[in-house]
Amino acid sequence: MIKNWHQAYISTDLQHLLKETAHRPWEIPSGDWKYYQEWNEVLFFHWKVPAELLKPLIPEGLELDRFENEAWISLVPFTMQKISPAGLPPLAFISDFHEINLRTYVLVEGKPGVYFLNIEAQKHLSVWIAKQLSGLPYEKAVISRSKDIYRSQNDLKGFNLDIEFEVKDFITLKSKLDLWLTERYCLYLDREEKLFRYEIHHLEWQVAEVALKKIRINYHVNGFNLDSRTPDLIRYSPGVKVLAWTKKEIKT
Repeated sequence: MIKNWHQAYISTDLQHLLKETAHRPWEIPSGDWKYYQEWNEVLFFHWKVPAELLKPLIPEGLELDRFENEAWISLVPFTMQKISPAGLPPLAFISDFHEINLRTYVLVEGKPGVYFLNIEAQKHLSVWIAKQLSGLPYEKAVISRSKDIYRSQNDLKGFNLDIEFEVKDFITLKSKLDLWLTERYCLYLDREEKLFRYEIHHLEWQVAEVALKKIRINYHVNGFNLDSRTPDLIRYSPGVKVLAWTKKEIKT
């Protein structure tokens, strides 16, 4: 039954997804993908920051990526849904949860990707499983959201988020900066003094402008508090369907 469900699912949405590759900066990974997930109702808050602030946070072997010689960090609240290994259906009580990524941008072996400075998720069980399976720095936070409100509280680190917003017009011709910040098809992980790359695939992001009704972002990165300055760029996306491959070690 599970196998039949998986084959039916692959034969529809995901076969189309695997064929759409013209937007990618490099070829789709070889071998079978291992995980499916959806990143839905995504907000992007982007700040330019001094490269010197980020360099101490980047592990050796990764190069801090820059846009027109400027470094960036991003806070990305969204809703994770339907995450599941290939061949198995998602279990909503584990696979569906709100998540917030704090990330910057790195480069190695000619492949620009993202490096997570912090990841928060809504559910204890989901956090534990995600950490065990991925090695990524997941931690628990109290998160709630509705159509135009996103709130989070992380007492352990003193991080909190309180946003009310309105989605405006979709952008038909994205800027070079929009593409640079979003069109990244791998993420990097340092664990036990080793570097790894996770390859991913999804369609090109659709992004829209956002009008903020309320914003309080209390996150700090190496002494820089994100609440001290209005984001340099804010975007919304309805989301993407994502395929992920097993991580591979990078020999540096």
